[in-house]
Amino acid sequence: MSKTTPATQALIKAGISFTLANYDYDPNAERVGLQAAEAMGVSPGEVFKTLMAELDGKPICAIVPSDEEVNMKKLAAALGGKSAHMMKPADAERLTGYKVGGISPLGQRKLVPTALDEMAQLYDEIFLNGGQRGLQIRIKPDDLVKALDCVVADLTR
Repeated sequence: MSKTTPATQALIKAGISFTLANYDYDPNAERVGLQAAEAMGVSPGEVFKTLMAELDGKPICAIVPSDEEVNMKKLAAALGGKSAHMMKPADAERLTGYKVGGISPLGQRKLVPTALDEMAQLYDEIFLNGGQRGLQIRIKPDDLVKALDCVVADLTR
């Protein structure tokens, strides 16, 4: 497994400290984030999933704990829009350059408005996808906000 992805390159270029964690990706897992947490032996609340959505017809990104569901009304409000809905998987892959199950909010082909759930601030470090299936980035939430210039808000139900 390569440790160099557009996500890791973006962090290196920005001078942001991070570590990597590998796990055995299960393509049949119902919920990838929960499977990643279990495989790494960490709390599901520490592992954040990257969700691609559309806000008033434009692409956006939401980063929420793997054991939570995004609230589309809260997401829309956090990013200053009216209506949000999940992006189709094929569209998310095309937009980000990553495969579903390996989508990272970092190093995407196109920079899109991004929101991070405020629960990230409960942890010294969180895990999020590193740009390929089975690769997680461990990073301080404040460093992630700096890297993505993202909004921090309540995004879950």
